[in-house]
Amino acid sequence: MKRSVTRWMIAPLLLLATAFGTVAATPAATPKPAATRSAPVPLLWKVTGAGDARVYLLGSFHLLRPEDYPLAAEAEKAFDAAQRVVFELSARDMESPELAGKMVQAAMRTDGSELRRDLGDATWARLQQYATNNPLPLAQMQGLKPWFVGLSISIAQMQKMGLDPALGLDKHFMDRAAKAGKPILGLETIDTQIGVLAGMSIAEQRQMVEEALEQSDKGDAEIRALHDAWRRGDDVLMWNRMAVDMKRQYPQLYQRINSDRNDAWLPKLEPHLQAGQGGTLVVVGALHLLGSDGVVEKLKAKGYKVERVRAKR
Repeated sequence: MKRSVTRWMIAPLLLLATAFGTVAATPAATPKPAATRSAPVPLLWKVTGAGDARVYLLGSFHLLRPEDYPLAAEAEKAFDAAQRVVFELSARDMESPELAGKMVQAAMRTDGSELRRDLGDATWARLQQYATNNPLPLAQMQGLKPWFVGLSISIAQMQKMGLDPALGLDKHFMDRAAKAGKPILGLETIDTQIGVLAGMSIAEQRQMVEEALEQSDKGDAEIRALHDAWRRGDDVLMWNRMAVDMKRQYPQLYQRINSDRNDAWLPKLEPHLQAGQGGTLVVVGALHLLGSDGVVEKLKAKGYKVERVRAKR
C-alpha cells in the first residue's frame, strides 16, 4: 500500500491537533523516565535581509515529548534575537473557541450519507475493530467525513506514544512569546488550514483512514522514524520519507498542501526582511522549509542569503 498521504499529513496538518487536542479522546501515555539525551538538532536557517533584518526559520514537530526539552541553544538564541514570532496560525486563532467548531462543521456530511459508504466494506470492518479496541466513538462519527476520522486516529496513536500537542515546538515558543510580550503573528487563517483537509478527494480521504489504521497495527514505526529524524535534524531523511512519493503519486494534493501554501507565505515573510525590522523567528511545520519548493529554497531564489544554523556539539 502507498503510504505517502499519511506521511505528509503528519507534519504540516497536525498543527490542528495543538489547537484541537480533544479530537482524539485517548489520553497521552505517561512517558517512562528516559536516560539523559542530547538536545534535538534544530532544523534552523538564518535569512539575511536588508540592514539589521534577520529571519530565523525553525522547522517544527507539532507534538513532542518532555524529553525533547530543553532545546538546543541555537533555537533559544533565535528566539532571544527576535522582536516578533510568526507561526502558521496566530495566537488568537490557535486559542479561538471557533477553531474546534469550524473543524467539526467542515467535517460534517451534508448529503445524508454515512461514513461507511466512503470507506468500503474491508476498511469499515478494520475501523470497527479499531473502535472496539480503542476509545473511538464510531457511532457518533458516522455523520463525519473520512479525513476527520483518519486525523483522529493519527493523533490518538501519537498521544499513545507520549507525543503531546501541549509540548509541540509551536506551543513552546508561542507560550514563551506571550510571556515575553513579543508580538505573535500568523501566516494563515483557521479557514485556510481546515480547507486543506476539507479539500481532499474521497479517494485521498479513504487512503488517509487506511494508512492510519495500518500504522496503528504496525506499532507506529513510521511516526517514530520521523520523530527521530526531526531530533537529529535530518532534513534529507524527512524529505525523502515524507514528500518524494507524495509529490510523484499525488501531485495535486502535494500542490495544495505544500507548494501553494509556501507561495502564499512568501509575501508575508518578505516584509520582515526589510531594513529596520530586526529579528523575526518563524516556526512552521518542518517540511514547509525543505525540498526544492520549500520556503528555504524559495527565499534563496529571490536573492536572499540563507544559511543553515548548525548546532554546536
